[in-house]
Amino acid sequence: MSNEAPKLYVHKPKKAQLKKHLQQQQQQQQSGSSPSPVSSSSSSMASQSTTVASSSSSVPPVKPKESFARRYRFLWPLLLAVNFSVGAYLFMRTKKKETIEEDVAAAISTLPSAASTAAVGNTSTTPPAVVEPPVKLLEPIPLDQQRELYKWMLEEKRKLQPKDPKEKKRIDEEKAILKQFIRAKSVPSL
Repeated sequence: MSNEAPKLYVHKPKKAQLKKHLQQQQQQQQSGSSPSPVSSSSSSMASQSTTVASSSSSVPPVKPKESFARRYRFLWPLLLAVNFSVGAYLFMRTKKKETIEEDVAAAISTLPSAASTAAVGNTSTTPPAVVEPPVKLLEPIPLDQQRELYKWMLEEKRKLQPKDPKEKKRIDEEKAILKQFIRAKSVPSL
């Protein structure tokens, strides 16, 4: 045997592939050249070294690399789900904007027509008045919920890390005000 360095495979072949490859080589050797009797031992050694060299030089076929899509096939469902979610979000957002715009347009279109019928006697050209939507009055927040809200605000203020002395002083003042609201019998309405 010769002093050849071992061959390193990028993709190591399986045992079954190696066996199949060795069988194919043996079949090629048997069909291609029949063994002839050789009288000298040096020529038989040379033929053995050539067969060893030929078997070591021929490498079994290497499996080609997988394509990008096949290598990252587990990402495709995730990509599709994210894409679908973003599309649904954008669709719903634009649909919500359209309904709001339609409501405002309907409110504006009904009000100027009523104002124009009232001002039929007036021949001067007045621009139509822009009507703002009515402000919804909210129910007052109960006292217990207000105190819980102030407590939560105080906890959040305690978590803050001031960057300079001015900010620390401002945060301390806000915390003091919140403590007064929490301790007071009557809480100012929000």
